[in-house]
Amino acid sequence: MTSDAQPTLPFETRLSVVLSLLQAQMGAKVSTNASVCEAHSHGEAYQIAHMPAAVVFAQSTADVAAVLKVCHANHVPVVAFGAGTSVEGHVTPLEGGISLDLSRMTDVLAVNAADLDCRVQAGITRQSLNALLRDTGLFFPVDPGGEATIGGMCATRASGTAAVHYGTMKENVLGLTAVMANGEVIQTGGRVRKSSTGYDLTSLLVGSEGTLGIITEVQLRLHGLPEQISAAVCQFETLDDAVNTAVEIIQMCIPITRVELLDAVQMQACIAFSNLTEFKPLTTLFFEFSGAPEAVREQISLTQSLATENNGLAFAWAETADERNRLWKARHNAFWAIKAQNPGKQLVSTDCIVPISQLTELINGVRQDIAASGLYASILGHVGDGNFHTIIATEDTPEGYQQALALDRKIVARALSLHGSCSGEHGVGVGKLEFLETEHGPEALSVMRALKATLDPRNILNPGKLLPSGPIYHG
Repeated sequence: MTSDAQPTLPFETRLSVVLSLLQAQMGAKVSTNASVCEAHSHGEAYQIAHMPAAVVFAQSTADVAAVLKVCHANHVPVVAFGAGTSVEGHVTPLEGGISLDLSRMTDVLAVNAADLDCRVQAGITRQSLNALLRDTGLFFPVDPGGEATIGGMCATRASGTAAVHYGTMKENVLGLTAVMANGEVIQTGGRVRKSSTGYDLTSLLVGSEGTLGIITEVQLRLHGLPEQISAAVCQFETLDDAVNTAVEIIQMCIPITRVELLDAVQMQACIAFSNLTEFKPLTTLFFEFSGAPEAVREQISLTQSLATENNGLAFAWAETADERNRLWKARHNAFWAIKAQNPGKQLVSTDCIVPISQLTELINGVRQDIAASGLYASILGHVGDGNFHTIIATEDTPEGYQQALALDRKIVARALSLHGSCSGEHGVGVGKLEFLETEHGPEALSVMRALKATLDPRNILNPGKLLPSGPIYHG
């Protein structure tokens, strides 16, 4: 892929050519309907919406390749769209152009139960995949919440509540089919669990946020459904005691499946929103244990001992699948619980991660920052791997957003000072661009820009995301 000179035709002329060609090639898969375009102008984020000129509903890798060939030839930007659940502006078409919707690409192409893997199209959601896998005794464990698509989860290198046990998308993707900027289709990785040949293009594309290529198929690792699953809730009078319990669980190598923190502010909102009236508005840990019955009993015993040593109250048990699902649904609805407590406000979610030994210090500092800001904000997260969020509610005005952003910057600065990252799972998009140089350094950013320039010389793939690479050529 070589560099290209600036195009000679004006952008609007080139866009008109692209629309005519796509409508001729793809017919009803192309929509310029205002409502459809508006629905593809943003994700679940607080950033400003930008309208695409058209939405193309791809149904195959060939469809994606056809769109990219036309757009590449005419220097028109393309932004991939899955379920639209990203919170950092990944799917917002900053430069207009084409929104390429993969949500109709929902086929399970192969299930290799004996090898614990499967191949799927990028538009299938995690929930739909697991429903189809249920009779095999296998499941896909990465659980970010919401109806995220597998392709979107790959693009943002997502994780979730079970990452402490099963890992993130990085550990659970074996290979990919991807379409490059010029429409070339490549295969990366395979079905084996390891290979020491060539550059690791799978890892390069996982987390690239649609800026280097568009993922259309994914080879996933699967896991056996555990023999036994138990869930429990433990409440604490202080945030410190809860965080210390979570840290000690990990440091003692207890193979817990999930450990989730909700501070008193978040718990109060969840009690009201999800009708968890059996609990008090105290800092709370949600636990899940899984495995053989004897192993689960040992995990529970060790965890209870640590919680008791840290002044935890009595465990409350979720005995049935319905009770467990109720707890985890409440956890996944945490954002909407805060929204319900703050009608008319805008919400900003942060996403920092630090080494587990630094978590208590970071959360204590963040608690001080929240108090000093005067803003309503909760603390929650997948604390088993050092990842936590704050959900900040502020006035739905530019000034309110700046207040939330100022708090976010303080939180990120604390995390980076403790050898952490500005994003554990949400990705960069546009929301975290300003922190990239501080986290990675100018030399590493130069290498990233060189990769982008080589693989997407016309900068048509999700321009303005992940790297501050500047606008595309508008002529």
